[in-house]
Amino acid sequence: MERTGEAEEITVRGIVQGVGFRPFVWRLARRFGLAGSVSNTGDAVRIHIRGPVEARAAFVAALVAEAPPLARVEQVTRVPAAPVEGAEFHIAESGLGTVSVGIVPDLATCPACRSEIADPKARRFRYAFTNCTDCGPRFSIVEGLPYDRPRTTMRAFALCPDCRREYDDPADRRFHAQPIACPTCGPRLRFGAFEGDAALAAAASALKAGAILAVKGIGGFHIACDATSEAVVAELRRRKQRPAKPLAVMVADLAAARALAEVSALEAEALSDPSAPIVLLRRHLDGPLAPSVAPGQSHVGLMLTYTPLHHLLLASVGGPLVMTSANRANAPQVFRDEEAEAALAGIVDGLLTHDRPIARRLEDGVVRIAAGGVRVMRRGRGQAPRALDWPADFEGAPPILALGSDLKSAACLSHGRKALLTHHLGDLDTPAVEDEFARALADMADVFAHHPEAVAVDLHPGYRATQFGTALAVERGLPLLAIPHHHAHIAATLAENGWPRLGGPVVGLALDGLGLGDDGTLWGAEVLVCDYRESRRIARLVPIPLAGGDVASREPWRVLLAHLDTAVGEDGFPADLLDGKPLATVRAMIAKGLNAPLASSAGRLFDAMAALLGLAPDRLSFEGEAAMALEACAGDIMAAPYPMAVREADGLMELDPAPLWRTALADRAAGVPAPAMAARFHAGVAAAFADLAAWVAEGHGLSTVALSGGVFQNARLLEDVAARLSAHGLAVLLPAEVPANDGGLAFGQAAIAAARLMASEGR
Repeated sequence: MERTGEAEEITVRGIVQGVGFRPFVWRLARRFGLAGSVSNTGDAVRIHIRGPVEARAAFVAALVAEAPPLARVEQVTRVPAAPVEGAEFHIAESGLGTVSVGIVPDLATCPACRSEIADPKARRFRYAFTNCTDCGPRFSIVEGLPYDRPRTTMRAFALCPDCRREYDDPADRRFHAQPIACPTCGPRLRFGAFEGDAALAAAASALKAGAILAVKGIGGFHIACDATSEAVVAELRRRKQRPAKPLAVMVADLAAARALAEVSALEAEALSDPSAPIVLLRRHLDGPLAPSVAPGQSHVGLMLTYTPLHHLLLASVGGPLVMTSANRANAPQVFRDEEAEAALAGIVDGLLTHDRPIARRLEDGVVRIAAGGVRVMRRGRGQAPRALDWPADFEGAPPILALGSDLKSAACLSHGRKALLTHHLGDLDTPAVEDEFARALADMADVFAHHPEAVAVDLHPGYRATQFGTALAVERGLPLLAIPHHHAHIAATLAENGWPRLGGPVVGLALDGLGLGDDGTLWGAEVLVCDYRESRRIARLVPIPLAGGDVASREPWRVLLAHLDTAVGEDGFPADLLDGKPLATVRAMIAKGLNAPLASSAGRLFDAMAALLGLAPDRLSFEGEAAMALEACAGDIMAAPYPMAVREADGLMELDPAPLWRTALADRAAGVPAPAMAARFHAGVAAAFADLAAWVAEGHGLSTVALSGGVFQNARLLEDVAARLSAHGLAVLLPAEVPANDGGLAFGQAAIAAARLMASEGR
């Protein structure tokens, strides 16, 4: 829009804090000969400029076209303004104002800073806290907005004259880089009695000698050790009481990653992203990694070094390091110095730490490549708190606080079209994690000045997250919306993929472990017809009893027993299977309906097949252990699908797995190898659910299917189902930035709550 006056005010919204946006504006203004100022407010960058109309128009065009690489300009508004004084353009002090969700996550070390720490002539040679406007800690050090040094954990480090000159110079790449530091004035490393570079050298020597150390990173402490030593990794597992769950490994660069695993172009891109996530990669089974890093798994989680400390440490050690969260079993990751030594006693041999406080715990994000795209499995450091956009017709939606569920808990703070899905907060199964959950929510609400007008929770009243949200709603006098679990899963996929609020229904295929359905029973393998406001179940997997309730989710043999008894009866049950288990007791529980609720669970179906193939322990040591082993066993084998039947019962279409089990038992008796059976199982489940969803779509005149639920973290299943649906001529919506598991549940809850409230207002 052309402006006839000489001056105007320009407001820029989006990711414009902590990305060098103000010095970028300063340089542009000087280039176009404009006078005025630029400042940060809590929710935007505001620019006052004076100059010719043509120069201002070119300036505004360049704001969008030439924005810094880490910035995201979402909205530019221009209004006439009173003339500004002076002939120069300057950067003004930040104002307060309303806080938005536009802060930048922590960023991996940029190439310029990597070169600097490797240059003996540079002032920051081998300095472990080197950063600039394009990289370094952000969200992990922020204590309030606007994002300025006094509101970060760097406020205690007074800038030396050299750093002050860089910080104050708009032409310097460290202009207003809030974590700026150098060896003279910045944080320092400590390892025992050693400080600075000596601490780094001593820690590297200890690691090479087989020590297990705690290393303080950006969002918390890691436990580090030599990833190529089977003896050291086995000792770490013994100390940490983590018998089987895969351990993440850090490598120096892409070449080091390729020495350990297959790395495609898309996987290399994911590894090199500024968010520096853990990426699940197919490991070289004959590679140098210790087998115990990921026992029984075809994939390993690798990440590249993402801080100067990591770069220097890996270079000094000369090989890959295990980098797993520093905690005891079922406890939250340690991130405070004062608790680290006591919390990790008996696990680590020493602590490589430093004196820059961490404002909040941020675990590493986890992604994998599936169905041609990057799929976030755990949203963490480097990904949060980047806001996600809802569809355009959510504009004006009331602010919602959604609490997710107890497993892989994450919350969502929404306002209008913006939704901030928090980082992974942990599993709410211990008081320590519950306390951290409450603190994290209070922290997020404070930092982002979020004032919800409603609270959304899972339908299950026993979830701690539901109880927390209910109490919060009562305390604040806010409306409480209880959202069915699987409806929230599908709504999360819809919202992420831009499905309009008023876009009509889709078919939703939700496959996960367990969640409470709107009929009060346990669901986990459902075909829905739903939009944001309403959901109706059309089909499901035949329910089977979970003998022992929650115990069955941890002991897959119980689920296998129920499935096989349903499919072939006691007389057809193999005599050599489940030897030594209390089968009579469990069967009596099922017969009497004693603590044996029915559940239509895809997750438990996978557990049962893993148990049949001998891939599942008697008791799982972590969620997903059996299903991950089953996926690894199937590999890339192509096999004919196991059959499943379709029937009608209780007004629903049901997938009956009895034919699958009968065929699998015949294969077992015939000596068919486990990998071939695992492949047939995957193919059969994918074909059955995809064809059922396509049938529902045809019957309801729908052309789009949305997938979600934790079972879809299985890449083979996701790809097979998506391909089969596409072959039916259907559009397929998949989770990407929002985890398919319960880590994305709050995102869907918030979208449903917002849509319902807007509908109640006639919008």
